[in-house]
Amino acid sequence: MQEGLFSLMQMAKTVVAVQMLGKAGLPYITILTHPTTGGVFASFATVADVIFAEPGAVMSFAGARIIEQTTREKLPPGFGSSESQMAHGQVDMVVDRRELRGKLVQILSFLMGGGTDG
Repeated sequence: MQEGLFSLMQMAKTVVAVQMLGKAGLPYITILTHPTTGGVFASFATVADVIFAEPGAVMSFAGARIIEQTTREKLPPGFGSSESQMAHGQVDMVVDRRELRGKLVQILSFLMGGGTDG
């Protein structure tokens, strides 16, 4: 894999760190931008309490070309896009960067017990 063995070994450590946040009662939010692929997508990016993605971002473990070559099947239009990932339950919200701050305040307020009027 392109990340290299040392990087791949770190995936488990990042997931353990996320578990420690949960045990401490702290929320874990990820913001997936274009592109989010490979080990990042397979580990800490997709185990968050809330997952935001920017519109049109491509996110998957492997790229569409590699998957099509491996499976010998044509993928559906939009495969791996943030909108497709949201439709399939992998992403909680697709948010334009200009709206991200307000959504983060709202979600953090809710998760930390402060209500939704942040």
